[in-house]
Amino acid sequence: MFSLEGKAALVTGAASGIGAATAARFAQAGADLVLAWYEGDPHDIEPTRKAVEAAGRKAVVVSADVAKAGDADRLVQASIDAFGKIDVVVANAAIARDVASEELDDARWNQLMEINLLGVFRCFRAALPHMIGQQHGRLLATSSIAGAVQGWSRHVHYSASKAGVMGMIRALALEVAPHGITVNGIAPGVIVTPQTLDAVNSLGPEGLDAFGPNVPVGRNGRPEEIAAVYHFLASDEASYVTGQVITVDGAVSLSLT
Repeated sequence: MFSLEGKAALVTGAASGIGAATAARFAQAGADLVLAWYEGDPHDIEPTRKAVEAAGRKAVVVSADVAKAGDADRLVQASIDAFGKIDVVVANAAIARDVASEELDDARWNQLMEINLLGVFRCFRAALPHMIGQQHGRLLATSSIAGAVQGWSRHVHYSASKAGVMGMIRALALEVAPHGITVNGIAPGVIVTPQTLDAVNSLGPEGLDAFGPNVPVGRNGRPEEIAAVYHFLASDEASYVTGQVITVDGAVSLSLT
């Protein structure tokens, strides 16, 4: 069940957190991977590559910045060159920046949107001609409960970008459904990743420790739990699921008052 045998998948933000966990999960299910890695990322891509290869699958590492249209094109082309096709795109790369709104200038707003919102669309756009040609594909993106179902103080541009991902998923799903392509996303809650461990721009270790007990299930989430949902959405079994953004947050968004 949920086999990805013979599939070719691209995962952005693959060096750590949700991206790394998703790449490893896909490889275990039988997929070959293009692993997108930003050279400015302090996290090493090698553990992800080794995890894919340990599962007996092929891994192609490509340095790319999704804020550049040409780089998104290169990522998809890398899959075509290595595997002859592109079946799944997981547009996961994103940044968070803590900025008071009165100090949020256009440059900082645009930088985040270029990565979190337009970067997702660039990867989707690059894959679409190939997926339309083969009449099959899975386009997947990481949104957030911050933007999907709630806000995040001092992160207006982040919340706006993640809400934008939701709108993109819904509109694109309608457009490409006749071609056998599904478009879905996940809105994670608080997941223990390098981004949420960043005490400057996110919760940090102390904030995570304080937040976990307030989640109805009693803890923060793990990247592997997001990867498991991506695994289903990438599979043939999810062929009738499209235009959806699945909230995976331990029910914390239901408990807000």
